[in-house]
Amino acid sequence: MKNGATGARVSHGHGFGALPVFFTGISTILGAIMFLRFGYAVGHVGLTGVLLIIGLGHLVTIPTALALAEIATNRKVEGGGEYYIISRSFGTNIGGVIGISLYFSQAISVAFYMIALAEAFSPLASLIEQRAGIAFDARFVSVPALVALLIAVFFKGADVGVKLLYVVVAVLMVSLAAFFLGSPVDGFEAETIALADRIADPDAFFVVFAIVFPAFTGMTAGVGLSGDLKNPRASLPRGTLAAAIVGMVVYVCIVFKLHSSAPPDALASNQLIMADIALWGPVILIGLGCATLSSAIGSVLVAPRTLQALGGDDNIPAAGVNGWLARGHGSRNEPRNATLVTGVLALAVVLLGNVDIVARLISMFFMVTYGALCAISFLEHFAARPSYRPGFRSRWYVSLLGAVMCLFMMFQMDPLFAFLALLVMSVLYQWMKRRKGEEGDLAAMFQGVMTQAMRYMHIRLQRRRRDELFDEWRPSIIMVNPRTFDRRSPMMMLRWLSHRYGFGTYLHHIEGYLNTESVQVSRRAQHRLMEMARRQKSPVYVDTIVSPSMTTALAQSLQIPGVTGMANNMVMFEFAKADPPDVVEELARHCMFAASTDKTLLVLRHGEFHFGERHTIHIWLTLSDQVNANMMILLSYILLGHPAWHAARIRVFAALPKAQASDVRQEFRRQQSTGRLPISEKNIEFVPAESGARFEALVSEHSASAALVVVGFDAERLSAEGASVLTRFLELRDVLFVSTPEAISFE
Repeated sequence: MKNGATGARVSHGHGFGALPVFFTGISTILGAIMFLRFGYAVGHVGLTGVLLIIGLGHLVTIPTALALAEIATNRKVEGGGEYYIISRSFGTNIGGVIGISLYFSQAISVAFYMIALAEAFSPLASLIEQRAGIAFDARFVSVPALVALLIAVFFKGADVGVKLLYVVVAVLMVSLAAFFLGSPVDGFEAETIALADRIADPDAFFVVFAIVFPAFTGMTAGVGLSGDLKNPRASLPRGTLAAAIVGMVVYVCIVFKLHSSAPPDALASNQLIMADIALWGPVILIGLGCATLSSAIGSVLVAPRTLQALGGDDNIPAAGVNGWLARGHGSRNEPRNATLVTGVLALAVVLLGNVDIVARLISMFFMVTYGALCAISFLEHFAARPSYRPGFRSRWYVSLLGAVMCLFMMFQMDPLFAFLALLVMSVLYQWMKRRKGEEGDLAAMFQGVMTQAMRYMHIRLQRRRRDELFDEWRPSIIMVNPRTFDRRSPMMMLRWLSHRYGFGTYLHHIEGYLNTESVQVSRRAQHRLMEMARRQKSPVYVDTIVSPSMTTALAQSLQIPGVTGMANNMVMFEFAKADPPDVVEELARHCMFAASTDKTLLVLRHGEFHFGERHTIHIWLTLSDQVNANMMILLSYILLGHPAWHAARIRVFAALPKAQASDVRQEFRRQQSTGRLPISEKNIEFVPAESGARFEALVSEHSASAALVVVGFDAERLSAEGASVLTRFLELRDVLFVSTPEAISFE
C-alpha cells in the first residue's frame, strides 16, 4: 500500500503485536449475535441443533483460521489483510473480485453492529416515548452512534480504536461473568427440558444457521490490521487462532447455560433473555452495547483498509476513484478517504434497520471470502511451489474441508442468492480480466498442482505397467521432424491420431550443437509450435530438440517416455511426394534405425491434397500383412473418431492370390464373428492379385480418389529394397505406410 502523498511504502504502521489481533477478533466474535440471537437459536433448533450449528460454523472458520495463519506466514503481509493475502496468491484480478465481496461484508458489518447496538436501548423505549412524546425508533440510536464512531476513527485513526478495544473487552468479560453466575428464570426447571426441545413451528435449521453464522466470522477481523503490525508473520497466526478457539469455547458454554436457564418459548421470543438470567440484568445491556461497539470498531478499522488496498491495486470498477481511495493520510497512511466511503455505505444499510436480513447478507459475503482462503491453502499444498514456505502449516484435507463446507453452506443458506453472488463475481472477474489483462499467480498455482498430479500419476502408471502385455493397447506416437513450418499434413495426421484414444509428442529438430545461440533458436521455435497448437486446438505435446543430426535426435527421443508416463510405442515419419530422392533415402535409413527399438513405424507420404474432403479411407491388405492388419484397421478407426473424419467410410481391400482367397476369407469371417475384427463383411472386398505388379495396379485403380490409403510394409523389405518401398503408388494422393513388430488384438 502506497502513501498517496509521497508514494513511500509504509512498512508496519503502528507496530502492533498479537494482542490487538486477538482483541479485534474476540471482540467481534463475542458480539451482538451472541447476546441477541443465541437464545433465539436454542429456542428454534434446540441445544443439539445449536451445538451442530457451532460445529458446522467452526468447520468453516477453524480451517480458515489455519489457512490464514499458514498463508500469512509465507510472505510479508502488508495493508489490506485478507484481501492482500488472497490477491497476492490468486492474482489481483480474482483477488479483486473476492476483495470487493470481503469489503462489502466488512462495511455492512459496521452497519449491522450499529443496528444491534440500538437493540440494547429497547428496554428504555417506553421511557423515551413518555419523555419525548414520539415513538421510539432504533435508528435514533444507531445513526448518531455510527456518525460518532466514524468521526472518531476518521480523525484519530487506528490508535483510538485499539485503545477502546481494551476497555470494551474488559467490560465484555464482566458481563459474561455475570451471565454465567446468574440463575434460571423464575419457575423454570432444567430437568423438564430435553436436549432437542424447541418451540412449535420453528424456523428452518439453515435459516437459523445463516442468522447466527456472523457470530463465528470475527476471528479474521484482526487480519485487517496486517499493515499496522510489527511482525505479521508471528502476530496474525497467534492472534487469529487464539480468537477462534476462545470464541468457540465461550459459545458452547453460553448455549448450555441458556438451555438450562429458560424454556424454548422464552428463549425464542425474548432477544434479551440473557439479561433475565444474569446476576445483574443491566450488565448484559452494557455488555451488548460494548460488544456491538467493539465489533463495530473492529469492522470500521479493517473495512477502509481493505478498500484502500483495492484502490491501490486499481480494482474498483469505477473510473477515476482508485487513486483517491488508495491515498493515505499522514505518516501512518490512515485511509481517510476509504473511511468516508465506508461510512456512507454503512449509513445507508443502517437505515434499513433489520438485523436478521443484514446478518444473512453478511454470511454470504464471508462464506465467499473464507472459501477462497481455504482453497488457496489447499491448492498451495498440492502445487508444492518452492516459493511457498510458510512458517506455520495446516493440513491439506483441513483446508479442503473448509472450502467444500463454505460452498455447501452458501447453497444451503440461500441457493438463489448464492448462485447470483457467484454469477456477479464471474461477470466482475471477466470485466477485470479485459481491463487489466491476465494474471499469472493463479495460473502458476494451478500449473504447480497439475505438475504434482502428473508426477504422481506418472509414477503410479510406471509401477502398474511393469508388464504391459496386460494393458489395453493404445497409440502413443512420437515424431521428430526438421520440416515443421513448411508443411501441414504431418501435424494434421498426428493431431487426428492423438485426438481421443491416443497420445502424441511432436519434436521439432534443430540441427546443431547445444549452446546459447541454439537454445534461443529452440525457444523461438517452441513458441511458434505452441501458438500453432493453440490455434489448431491440438492435443499433441510439442517441443524442440537440438541435436547434431536426425539420427542422434532419434536416439535421444526414442528412449524417453511419452508425456503420459507410458512408453512411446509408435514413431511417425513423413515426406512429400515432391521431396528429392536423397530425402526419401535418408528417411528410409531413419526408419530402419527406429525399427531397432521394436516400435510401430508410420510413414506418411503426402502431397498438396491435404486429405481432401476426408470422405474415404482405403486399407489394402496382403498375405504379408498378417501382423500389420489389425494395426492398420485400428488406426483407421481412430481417425474416424476425429470430427474432421466423422463422415468418412472405411473400405478394406484384401489383395490375395486366388488359391488362398477362400482360406483368408474364412479367417476374416471367423474374426468378425468373434468380434476380433471391427468391420462388417460388406466393407471388405477381395481382389485377386497374383504378383506385386498386379497389386500396385489394383491399388492405383481402386484408390486413386481416396482421401487416405493405408498400406502395410515390413522392416526386412525396407532394409532390402530401400526407399522404393515408400515410393510406390505415385498415382495416389496421401498414403500412410504402417509396419508393426507384433500383432495387436481387438477385445
